[in-house]
Amino acid sequence: MRISTIQVPTVETPAVRIPTFQDVLAAGERIAPVVRRTPVLRLPGTRVLLKREDLQKSGSFKLRGVTNAFAAAAPSRVVTASSGNHGKAVAMLARAAKVPATVVMTAASAPEKVETIRGLGARVLFVEGGVAERNRLAEALAAEQGATLIPSSDHADVIAGQGTTGLETAAQTTGVEAVYVPVGGGGLLAGMCLAKGAWRAAPAVIGVEPVSAPRYALSLATGRPVTVPPSTSVADGLRGQAPGRVALPVVAAGVDHLTVVEDDEIVRAMALLRTHGIVAEPSSAAAVAAALKADHGRDVVVVLTGGNIARARFEELTGREDRLSREIHSYAALAAA
Repeated sequence: MRISTIQVPTVETPAVRIPTFQDVLAAGERIAPVVRRTPVLRLPGTRVLLKREDLQKSGSFKLRGVTNAFAAAAPSRVVTASSGNHGKAVAMLARAAKVPATVVMTAASAPEKVETIRGLGARVLFVEGGVAERNRLAEALAAEQGATLIPSSDHADVIAGQGTTGLETAAQTTGVEAVYVPVGGGGLLAGMCLAKGAWRAAPAVIGVEPVSAPRYALSLATGRPVTVPPSTSVADGLRGQAPGRVALPVVAAGVDHLTVVEDDEIVRAMALLRTHGIVAEPSSAAAVAAALKADHGRDVVVVLTGGNIARARFEELTGREDRLSREIHSYAALAAA
């Protein structure tokens, strides 16, 4: 894959709008004709219920937020920044709406995700640097082109759309103790916090970050946004460097707990899911890993956020059958404890 990078110009940052529970309800009605109502299925032998967003039309929950943003803005041209899943959802909606789309990515983006986005007709640009530079370039391009910017997470309409995951889960479950959500940009976590109002008895909302990128945990602990060094976590979708300006206050007001997981825990969770025929990308499996090692007396929900991972990469991470057996034995004992 040939990569040419672009220098990032400086642009002014506009004021932000903070979404509400009513925005989530409105998003639920708006996106219902487009998105799939995904099932909630039990991970056999555990208290873990999986909200199967890996079965969403785009292969991830990102389609929810993008659909809501498209419906609200009716764009004639779109620009976004993405590590993969969000860019795929934008490219899908742009192709359906017959509008041009540009997706800005870093040079470290997974090649298979890049090619998928290109295959859907979107233009892909690569940026020098990391997530912060990627996001700034997308903002600059949108301003230059007069295009609609659809951020991957830090946008009121996107967050409201992601929150519809919580609306569905509330209608599909009863007596749930907690909901585990992987945290990248924080849009899904913020949406799930807003969706608490849909439950008769709201479960605890627990955000899960890689141990190498605990942005939200540090930000809430210090009372200010904290930027962390670029992460090399296997969970490529959870490597963002700074919490969102829109998402952070929503998370601060609604999250019950934040926890971290190691890469080896993520890989073990992927291997366990594999034995049940589920292909989960590392970012998705992170929340499964956190739920399995916690001590709960009742059922918990894990948002299985996506399954967009190349087969070769999945095989590389989960390993050969001899290694897989050892990993499964370890996790089976942990899940039964």
